[in-house]
Amino acid sequence: MQIHLSPRHLVLTGAIHSYVATKLAHFENQTDEVIGAHVVLVHDESKAKKTYVAKVHLALPGRDIFVESRENDLYAAIDSVMAKVSRQLRKRKTRLVTGKKHKQQVAKERGKRGE
Repeated sequence: MQIHLSPRHLVLTGAIHSYVATKLAHFENQTDEVIGAHVVLVHDESKAKKTYVAKVHLALPGRDIFVESRENDLYAAIDSVMAKVSRQLRKRKTRLVTGKKHKQQVAKERGKRGE
């Protein structure tokens, strides 16, 4: 999987890079279909309360997954966005599995009716 990190208004340290890479490596255990990941880390200083935004674009066959999270701490934002991506991957896998089962069931019923 190709990982592309884009920091905006913050310095990308080795610790941040390795933290994001380890979190993204867990997705390879969930599914082997991940083509690449683009992670954007933004330090938003425009508000009175400074926040961090983490955005993830996961490239997959079919529809891609886009997720965004906003927190007061950078690592909390990364954790939150990775949890959201994990939920989206599980939902995608469930949809694919139930879709296959439904198609098999329909084919089986058609075979019984002799159509």
